[in-house]
Amino acid sequence: MSVPTPPPERQSAYPHQSPSTPPATPPPAPPADPTVVYPAAVQPAPVQPAQPVQPVVPAAPVRASGPSVDPGRYWAGVVATALVAALIGLVAVLIVDQILKIDLAVKDILGTGSTGAAFVVGGVIASIVAGGLLHLLVLSTPKPRAFFGWIMALATLTAAVLPLTWTDDRTSAIASGLVNALIGIAIWSLLLGVLSRTLRPGVPVD
Repeated sequence: MSVPTPPPERQSAYPHQSPSTPPATPPPAPPADPTVVYPAAVQPAPVQPAQPVQPVVPAAPVRASGPSVDPGRYWAGVVATALVAALIGLVAVLIVDQILKIDLAVKDILGTGSTGAAFVVGGVIASIVAGGLLHLLVLSTPKPRAFFGWIMALATLTAAVLPLTWTDDRTSAIASGLVNALIGIAIWSLLLGVLSRTLRPGVPVD
């Protein structure tokens, strides 16, 4: 009688792990080192909503006022110029008429009755008229210095040549013309200096 052979043992589907062996557990994590500072987790920045772009508004054009002068200081300078012109006429008359004994040809339009007084009064009037003209040119023309220079140059030349028509004595006429020219040049240069100290450039008005 044959002896039955035992059935073969059932093979496991996992050849490296026995069915009775429990699953492997991961090793425990090492304890945290208190001396080590771990960086904090960086949170993402919140997304800001896009702001609407404001349209660019063109700026309004700026108007500028014209140049002007400080009236108080300017006319004080004109008065000082008139005083200098009067003194030049007085000194010139003393030198030419009294020392050099040259009679000066003069038209006493204002009836002063004196050659010296005629030059003094004429110098004062010429200074005031020239000062008013320069002030008007500053307020009304784009290049006041240029216009004033041309006007003063022609007026001074006229005043220097005019005595030649008043007398036949050339010496007297030339001496009078030189005095007139000296007064005119003094008024011209002094008033331009006064203007440079009192001129105010144009400023924006709106």
